[in-house]
Amino acid sequence: MEDIAIEVKNLCIDYRPLKNLPSIKSLFKEKSEKVKIVHAVRDVSFNVKRGEILGVIGKNGSGKSTMLRAMAGIFQPDEGSIDLKGNTISLMSIGVGFNPDVSGLKNIILSGMLLGLSEQEMIEKTPEIIEFAEIGDFIDMPVRTYSSGMHSKLAFAITANLETDIMLVDEVLSVGDERFKKKSREKMKSLINDKSRTVIMVSHDMNTMMQLCDRILWLHDGEIKEIGDTEKTISDYKNFMNA
Repeated sequence: MEDIAIEVKNLCIDYRPLKNLPSIKSLFKEKSEKVKIVHAVRDVSFNVKRGEILGVIGKNGSGKSTMLRAMAGIFQPDEGSIDLKGNTISLMSIGVGFNPDVSGLKNIILSGMLLGLSEQEMIEKTPEIIEFAEIGDFIDMPVRTYSSGMHSKLAFAITANLETDIMLVDEVLSVGDERFKKKSREKMKSLINDKSRTVIMVSHDMNTMMQLCDRILWLHDGEIKEIGDTEKTISDYKNFMNA
């Protein structure tokens, strides 16, 4: 029997745009306008085996990042379930998980403690993370002062060096200068070589997905359009987008 690391069943996540929410005045009326609901993820089901690298592709707004954030526990599903089978999980994504008003150094410690590591364990891991991130003196500056590139470097350095059972990677492999991109890809390859680690990555870089992923899940307007062989699914996606 296959060792499943993640089981997603009938996952549904809805957004209610703020501009469509009822006003305070309308709350006192007998009838108010119906709130428009955006179905960001619609009835998505799939399993990921332990040690598998699953790529997630799709046009902007297809629900890729929303799905990953639900897996990380940031969003609560409106319907369905996500079963992590007791595995530890981390999300590598720009703009997620950092306290913008404290330094990068303090965010390193906090990020590890949120994943269940002790403060002492994080202190021991910090020099390695700082060296990998390559953001210099900004490590002591509030994260709100960081560029998107610095933010992604720190996010990648933390997640890559904490080595949780499941890693969720949302576009950060494509951020930064060419040298850092190459270093990130090499680090990811070394992590993937550990067959006990499961990776789900979102990217628009089809070459990277082709090189690293065992399977591809194609999301379109919140639904699974196709899931299966990496080369075939990417080919079908490209043909669809070029049509």
